[in-house]
Amino acid sequence: MPHDAKPITSVWTRPQRPQREHLTREQIVTATIELLDAEGVEALSMRKLGTRLEAGATSLYRHVANRDELIQLAVDDVFGELDPPVAATRGTWRTAVSRVAADLRAMVLRHTWVGPELGQVGLLHVGPNAVRVTSGLLAQFRAAGFPAGEDDRAAGALMAYVVGIATSEAAYLSLIARSGVSEREWLSAHGPDSGEEGDEGEETDPQQVREDRFAYGLDRILDGLAARLAPGGDGDPRPTGR
Repeated sequence: MPHDAKPITSVWTRPQRPQREHLTREQIVTATIELLDAEGVEALSMRKLGTRLEAGATSLYRHVANRDELIQLAVDDVFGELDPPVAATRGTWRTAVSRVAADLRAMVLRHTWVGPELGQVGLLHVGPNAVRVTSGLLAQFRAAGFPAGEDDRAAGALMAYVVGIATSEAAYLSLIARSGVSEREWLSAHGPDSGEEGDEGEETDPQQVREDRFAYGLDRILDGLAARLAPGGDGDPRPTGR
């Protein structure tokens, strides 16, 4: 690194300053998430957040350097809503991974702003809650029999599917929320698949349709990953010729 280059800093490595006022980083992050949930990323500014906290922007800058750091902290905080990963064992990896996937989808749907932001947060800025989740996933894939390197690819494939479909689903639900009607009413008026019916001609719950579609895609992802292992999902991954 050139002697005059500035070192890369991160909100996770910078020590917190001694508290000199009632406002804390935790309060700032909580208010940030509330604002993001209510109005979206575009509405977030240091000035607007300061007004919400009845504090000046200067007070916020004592805890975070800029708006980007606020979002990094908020992203990691919502990762803290996910349950700790269960202990990794070879025979239960698929069940455990499915639970993490379902929990992650639910979190993205609760916080519709978070999906697009996950692609913006680089590895340097990953916080402890996100590390806990990703480390737990890696442990599950290693226990299943994936070696180091392939376990990371397996976890990446799973996360890409879950975050991708949940982000699309969250955008769809946000559109409906802005319309002021229910999902069933919106589908009846707009969707080519509106008024989807069950096997006996009965109209189905659109939320259940979304749940089933997510579960179907998740099962196919896990089927593909399990096929890399010996029969039964145990043993070493099968060779790919590469």
